[in-house]
Parts: sequence; C-alpha cells; structure tokens
Amino acid sequence: MENWSLISLCVLLGLTARWAVSFHSYSGAGKPPMFGDYEAQRHWQEVTYNLPVHEWYFNTTNNDLNYWGLDYPPLTAYHSLVCAYVAKLLNPEWVELYASRGYESHSHKLFMRATVLFTDILIYIPAVLLYCFYFCDGSSKQKVATAFCILLYPGLILIDYGHFQYNSVSLGLALWGILGLGLGWDLFGSLAFTLALNYKQMELYHSLPFFCYLLGKCIKQGLTWRGFFHLVKISMTVLVTFALCWMPFLSDPKQPLQVLHRLFPVGRGLFEVIHIIKQCSIWDL
Repeated sequence: MENWSLISLCVLLGLTARWAVSFHSYSGAGKPPMFGDYEAQRHWQEVTYNLPVHEWYFNTTNNDLNYWGLDYPPLTAYHSLVCAYVAKLLNPEWVELYASRGYESHSHKLFMRATVLFTDILIYIPAVLLYCFYFCDGSSKQKVATAFCILLYPGLILIDYGHFQYNSVSLGLALWGILGLGLGWDLFGSLAFTLALNYKQMELYHSLPFFCYLLGKCIKQGLTWRGFFHLVKISMTVLVTFALCWMPFLSDPKQPLQVLHRLFPVGRGLFEVIHIIKQCSIWDL
C-alpha cells in the first residue's frame, strides 16, 4: 500500500510539473511569419486533415513545404490526423486550411498542451514505471526515486511542454521496446521500437543497440536452426510493421522516395540540415 502511494505521488508530481510548464508561453508565440514548432505541429494537423495522403509530403498549391512542411515519418502524420479530428470537433477554425495559419488562442493552447499530456499518460509514463520496477535494482523506495527522477527530467519537460513537441511518444515507444527485450518478448520489443522509428527518425540513434542485441541473441541460439527462425520472425515483424505504417505511400514509387527526401533533407540546404542536427543535439544534453 505504501508503494502504491509513493508511485501515485511520483506520477502526480510529474504531471503537475508538466502542466505547470505548459502554462508558460511556447516557442515562436506571437512571432510571425513562422511562429515556431508549436505552429509546425498545428499546421501538420491542418495539412493531414484537409489534404489527401498523397499530398502530405509534396509541395503543391495547397501544401507549401516552405511553411513547416511535414518532415517526420508517417506515424507522426497519423498522430497529427487523429489530433486534427479532435480539434475539428472542438473548433473547426483550429485546422481550417490556410485561414488557421498562425492561429493563437488560450483555448487552442490548452488543447495542444492536453494532447502532449495525454500521450505522456498513455505511452511514456507507464513505460517509465514498468522499466523502473522491473529492471532497476534496489528497494521499492529506490525504484520510486528512480522513476521520480526520470519523470521530472527537465530536458524532456521543457522541450515537450515549453518549446512544444511530442518527443515522449518516440521515447516512450523505444522504452516499451527495451521492456519487451528485457522480458524476453523480442517480437513485441521489435514492434515497439519499429513504431518509435516510424514516429521520429531521431530514433535511429537507438537502432544500433537494438539491432546488435537481437542479432547477437539469434547468433547465440545458433543460426542453423532455432536462432535462424527467431531472426526470421523478428525480421518479419519489423518488415510488416514498416509496411503497415507506409502502406498509404506505397501505391506510387514517387511517394516513399519523397517521404525519405523530407525525412533526410540532405538536398534541401544547410539550414534544414543544421535544424535536424540541433534537434538531435537536444538528446545529448
């Protein structure tokens, strides 16, 4: 009973800290013409709701890629679409094509902050708690203390609730992948990490440890029989997950190539490459 009270207090303090930061302003507030990453996330909702899938990553009359063009993997786009449907129900002006550019209001800010908090509660926080209690050494109080430190990590809170992003989704999915591998559920772990990779390409940072661990485990079991079939199952899990995430873009060969071009902007100039590097650097702090 005492442990549950400590866990509840830990989660409550984590949520309180997040919501307290969310009361502050966000990146680019009141600064036209681009308005910052908050506007980028809102704009992606506008684009995914109003335009067909085959236009999401292409520069068209209705989709100016120079104005916060979508440059994250498909799972982020689907997440934006889900948020857009909710936004449309609450206030159609929030996702109205063209007219909603640079939209700022207290109610919309509350909605956007709530979407980040919801994903934390759904994906990130449960993964952190399970990780601490299954894989961290020490007493129950020490495990709660570890969870408390992770949940109150200022870098993630400030980026997601101050600057405004959804990094807890990709990190949470990656952590679910670690949980899967740690519990011996390799297929679940592979599925979870593949989803993380399809949400944010920055998860490529973590892909090598996953790959090496799973390959090493298969080799240890023997690639002539048991290990080989385990490797095949893992490979099929990854391939099927990728195929399902990218399915709407596979009807035309130009579609996946354009998505990849948006995800890895080597040909789009030094400014955007530096922007990507800066986003990566956040996680090195």
